[in-house]
Amino acid sequence: MKATIWHNPKCGTSRKTLAILENLSSVELTVIEYLKHPPSREKLAQLYADAQIAPQDALRLRGTDAEERGLPQASADEVLDAMVEDPILINRPLVETEKGVRLCRPQDVVLEIL
Repeated sequence: MKATIWHNPKCGTSRKTLAILENLSSVELTVIEYLKHPPSREKLAQLYADAQIAPQDALRLRGTDAEERGLPQASADEVLDAMVEDPILINRPLVETEKGVRLCRPQDVVLEIL
């Protein structure tokens, strides 16, 4: 099975999710450090649609200025635009497999799509 993780190595939950994926020999893993290589707006929209969550549900609040910018109450389009402009606003890790997409918080959520 192929899996892609949008990863931040400074994030403990992201590291734990990555470890779960790396320990499965059946997973062909692609790791994307999204702060260095952010997803496009179209890719983000697709990931959230496949995960059946709104962009606002995947907005990182801790350690960002999202609340000050009014993003939790903003439209999906405004949130996506802000995430593309400033990828630190993307909550992580996002994992995509052929079985779906999950925002893996907590990390064990990844097991739903393996």
